[in-house]
Amino acid sequence: MESIGLIMLIYVFVLAIFVGFELITKVPPTLHTPLMSGSNAISGITIVGAILSAGLEEFTISTILGLIAMIFATINVVGGFLVTDRMLKMFKKK
Repeated sequence: MESIGLIMLIYVFVLAIFVGFELITKVPPTLHTPLMSGSNAISGITIVGAILSAGLEEFTISTILGLIAMIFATINVVGGFLVTDRMLKMFKKK
């Protein structure tokens, strides 16, 4: 019975990969800035989860992984906002 659940999870994962790839390749360049902002919001949620994981009182592997996730998600958010800001400056009149 457990193997059926695992097969369904793998099926959903592979299907999500194909659907995500098709959606991303069809996005016109004018929509890249809003999508970047959306991915920054998702990374912000990742930061909150990483802080909760890294802030545990005992020092375990989940604390270390939470710290690493927090570092990478913070880099992603800051870089995303810098790229979004630079892209928006291209559209301003001088």
